[in-house]
Amino acid sequence: MNEEVRNEVDRKYAGLTTAALADVGEPAAVPAGGASTLVERSVAPAGVAAAAAADDQATPLFSLEEAKEFRNRWDTIQGGFVDEPRRAVEQADSLVAGTMKRLAEVFAEERAKLEGQLDRDQSVPTENLRLALRRYRSFFGRLLSV
Repeated sequence: MNEEVRNEVDRKYAGLTTAALADVGEPAAVPAGGASTLVERSVAPAGVAAAAAADDQATPLFSLEEAKEFRNRWDTIQGGFVDEPRRAVEQADSLVAGTMKRLAEVFAEERAKLEGQLDRDQSVPTENLRLALRRYRSFFGRLLSV
């Protein structure tokens, strides 16, 4: 990522959090260095990144019920394409947008739980933080592999 692009990313996404994306609270500041620093720090050598991504594929992003509902809705939309292609594309866009919003809400809920623990006793078990970071890594790896 060149310097100009990095600066644009930093300006564009400064302060963006999953809570803000899900529209469920006030955005928190991105650490010093901005969003591109977060991206660069998460990059690992190709072999390590591939192994981590394969490992994390088992980390579900939604509950089984939610995932099943999203798949059922997709199947219905896809099945309706033959009769009403324009409507199917509009419904697909709506489903994808809703799914992305729900995913942001899931991450925001997890973050709120961790912040609640920090606010109460300043002691969040490292295991909880590790699991949260693992879910972020899993999702981030999936985004970059698309």
